[in-house]
Amino acid sequence: MTTLDPPKKRECHRCGREEAWDDAKVNWTIAADESIGDTFCIHEWNITGAYSPVRD
Repeated sequence: MTTLDPPKKRECHRCGREEAWDDAKVNWTIAADESIGDTFCIHEWNITGAYSPVRD
């Protein structure tokens, strides 16, 4: 059976904002110091074509 393996952390290439997945909130939350990154940035996350969310 195939299992989905979603990312747990991500970082914006543009502003440096770091976020982590919070299972309790079922949402992304700021992982680092909240002053890092720009709230209004059109984030370009470091999850690329090399990342595969499917695990065998």
